[in-house]
Amino acid sequence: MAVHCRSCGACTVREVPKDDDRERDVCHGCGEIHYVNPKIVVGSVVHYDNRLLLCRRSIEPRTGFWTIPAGYMENGETAPEGAVREAWEEARARIETDALIAVYSIARLDQVQLLYRATLLDARVEAGPESLEVAFFEWDGIPWDELAFPTVRWVLERSIEIRADPGKAVITVGNPAHFACRERSSAARAEGGRER
Repeated sequence: MAVHCRSCGACTVREVPKDDDRERDVCHGCGEIHYVNPKIVVGSVVHYDNRLLLCRRSIEPRTGFWTIPAGYMENGETAPEGAVREAWEEARARIETDALIAVYSIARLDQVQLLYRATLLDARVEAGPESLEVAFFEWDGIPWDELAFPTVRWVLERSIEIRADPGKAVITVGNPAHFACRERSSAARAEGGRER
């Protein structure tokens, strides 16, 4: 399949550019090298009255499963602004981000996830177009077996650690291999597509 150069419109060639170590789309017309970089996902663990806000997904992958408000960062916004926007889009939630609590770099998905702790500013929430429903959950009522993605579980577990010891409220760099020894959840087994 031909890929056209976004600079000059000529067809590109898949090859390893000089002084590089991996294949890229290279334009022989203008010399442009087209890099494909990881996507950034931003999201938030939204707190309100000792409860957490979760969204039941209305889109694939993982339709019908619960997640935190999260999605791809847009050009022209900061990561916290993206988390605020995603909370509004998915749950019509007005939030304020408090702290970055987790950074997950997931090479197999070509994603970097930046997840924040956030406070709900207004209790009025409703499902946005990407959610079937939204709901508040007590910590002991989180539907662990119905979570959409492993990273949702990881960041909720991280939030529980922080709740127990606020001194742990620092950035963590998550390595999915670290979690491989845990029992694989139904979300991990059924994960067939890209997160978000």
